[in-house]
Amino acid sequence: MIKCAGWLLVLLGAAHTLLALTLEGAARHAGEWFSGALWGADFSHMSPANSALWLSLESFGPPLVVVGLIVLWLNRRGITPPPFIAWTLGIWGLVDAVILITTPWPLFLLANTLLLLGARRANHAPQADATGTP
Repeated sequence: MIKCAGWLLVLLGAAHTLLALTLEGAARHAGEWFSGALWGADFSHMSPANSALWLSLESFGPPLVVVGLIVLWLNRRGITPPPFIAWTLGIWGLVDAVILITTPWPLFLLANTLLLLGARRANHAPQADATGTP
């Protein structure tokens, strides 16, 4: 369950970022991003380049990939990810669902549910002692 949750988080973060850069056309503003044109930008009246940056590279996508990779890393080492990760992401997903109903929030909440169930299962599994016996 934890492994599936980690991969789902990676997939959702990567898909959001890549689709924003390609399908939404955010990448066409890359020249402005790297020219310094956004330095001192007004956030209350965002330019198309600034909006595209916050939709793609500065969005939740890249950090979500990192969180998913951390979950996978922990799982590979037999470490159960702390439940606060799933709870925090779950609350964020519910807020997102209320604000933007057309987002893939059900997949996001599925990943969080899998993460919570996996952590619960791991915490209730018999623990092995130093000799390897439960």
